Amino acid sequence: MKDKKELFTVSVYTENNIGLLNRISAIFQRRHINIESMNTSASEIEGVSRFTILVCVTEDQIKKIIGQIEKQVEVIKAYYHTDEDTIYQESCMFKIKSDLLFDERQIQNIIKESNARIVTVNKEFFVLEKSGRREEVELLHRELSAFGIMQFVRSGRIAITKNEMKITEMLEAFHN
Repeated sequence: MKDKKELFTVSVYTENNIGLLNRISAIFQRRHINIESMNTSASEIEGVSRFTILVCVTEDQIKKIIGQIEKQVEVIKAYYHTDEDTIYQESCMFKIKSDLLFDERQIQNIIKESNARIVTVNKEFFVLEKSGRREEVELLHRELSAFGIMQFVRSGRIAITKNEMKITEMLEAFHN
């Protein structure tokens, strides 16, 4: 069913130019589509950047959006994928008062059960890092909220496709 909204991961391979982020986000804004998360990074090809954008839209909408994104001069290629087509993760960090780490046995259990990792500890606070699916991150957030979170940050989705993408050969040809 093409008119049912679902989550799509959009991968956009681009030259790294000033103003491109604004133009890409404007494509979604004009259609009143909320971007759930966005990540930009280097890609597997030197000099080529990759945007990973998570949106909840219909398949017809995502096809039109991909077409609009590819009209941007700096965009080399854009793709969309369903959750079933990708392997994906998010990362997050929590800053929590240090005394809780030593006084609350339950926090130690939560850290252990969630496979979170302690990044740093000092007299005032400790920092936890967790990578995983959004649901895992949200569960850890709910569990730690009961004790008080001083700071919290979560990354956008990062994703790799399960199937081979021919983008590498295409990008190498572009880059040479």
